[in-house]
Amino acid sequence: MKKAIFIETPYITLGQMLKEESIISTGGQAKWYLRENTVMVNDEPDNRRGRKLYPGDSIAVPDAGLFFIRSKQGE
Repeated sequence: MKKAIFIETPYITLGQMLKEESIISTGGQAKWYLRENTVMVNDEPDNRRGRKLYPGDSIAVPDAGLFFIRSKQGE
């Protein structure tokens, strides 16, 4: 599944994105989830829940799909 995520702020953290997309149910689960699963940010593995995601970034989440960060200002 491919999905665009539109943000109104300059960035969103990886942990916030996982919660926003209901991949995890609480922010506290991000640390565990990222330790147990290989999430790719711009084709590189990243396990930092505080990783800032900016418009133009792509995130591949196992068993959830491919996500693209987009800016609402650019609509």
